[in-house]
Amino acid sequence: MAAVYLGLGSNVFPMQNIKLALQELKSRYGKLLVSPVYRNAAVGFSGADFINLVVRLDSEAPPQAICAEIELIHNLSGRIRDSDKWESRPLDIDLLLYNDLILDEKPVRVPREDVLKYSFVLRPLAEIAPHLCHPVTGKTMQQHWQEFDATGHPMERVNIEEHWSTNA
Repeated sequence: MAAVYLGLGSNVFPMQNIKLALQELKSRYGKLLVSPVYRNAAVGFSGADFINLVVRLDSEAPPQAICAEIELIHNLSGRIRDSDKWESRPLDIDLLLYNDLILDEKPVRVPREDVLKYSFVLRPLAEIAPHLCHPVTGKTMQQHWQEFDATGHPMERVNIEEHWSTNA
């Protein structure tokens, strides 16, 4: 059984689409460990704020199969893959880590560089898996977060449950 970490984000009907993603992931993989949720400004373009979080699930499926399932969930949210990388999107699910696998063969690139690049990925990951070691650096997620300069991209924690009761 592999420990799989996914990053989830949305800035188009974000509460609705994150809820959809969590429901779909749970129906496919069972129990999920879900991080706190954060709101942050779009990176790389002007757009609505994103809602981001990290999820851990356990699966016997290979990473390629998980990526295929991710694309199916993207489709359910109305995401169009032919669009620009740097634009608003209803749902963005990224495979961040798959056990300690190091692989760079499309569509699987793990560990995903976003883990160490963006606060909205690293902080929620460090919160649900502080002692998890990065397969390349050997440092824990907690160590990486402690060393991370998050001042360039601030974010705020949000209570998504409040939004679900009224918006979804």
